[in-house]
Amino acid sequence: MQTIIQKALEEAWRLHEALFQPGMVEMVERIAYTMLQALRQGHKLYLCGNGGSAAEAQHLAAELTGRYYRDRAPLPAEALHVNTSYLTAVANDYGYEEVFARLLRAWGKPGDLLWAFSTSGSSPNILRALETARALGMVTIGFTGAGGDKMAPWCDYLLRVPSHDTARIQEAHLLLGHIICQLIEANWTEP
Repeated sequence: MQTIIQKALEEAWRLHEALFQPGMVEMVERIAYTMLQALRQGHKLYLCGNGGSAAEAQHLAAELTGRYYRDRAPLPAEALHVNTSYLTAVANDYGYEEVFARLLRAWGKPGDLLWAFSTSGSSPNILRALETARALGMVTIGFTGAGGDKMAPWCDYLLRVPSHDTARIQEAHLLLGHIICQLIEANWTEP
């Protein structure tokens, strides 16, 4: 068991070191700034993902609507998968590829943001959501792994974690997502 633990910790350590690759800090800063500006202008942030990425999307939405480090006004952030009645009805009636895109067509407005998570970068429902958000005039932000090429045409900002290991990618996404929440909160001023 200790061998597995040590190997996982070493992999996580190496990946965190790799996050210092050229351009990563600047990309995180640009994403946080873009989100902050849109929220200041009254726009909303929608998040989506599948499985562990859905959990991360929901977690980060909660950090923004609740609080991260300090008390402040709640920020409008919503994970698109939290209504199970909607999710199962639309998946059944229209196909799972439509579950996020359909909500965006109902709620999304130009200038709103979509923050989409896919470790592989090839989840059909995530790609459809990004395509829909782009057509609606929303700002699109993608978090993926090393192979997320299919997301690239639909993302205004694409952050690729340099790994193909799902667990390590999700850990890095959460770390970087927390940093973005911290930056937004540190620079938020009450209207």
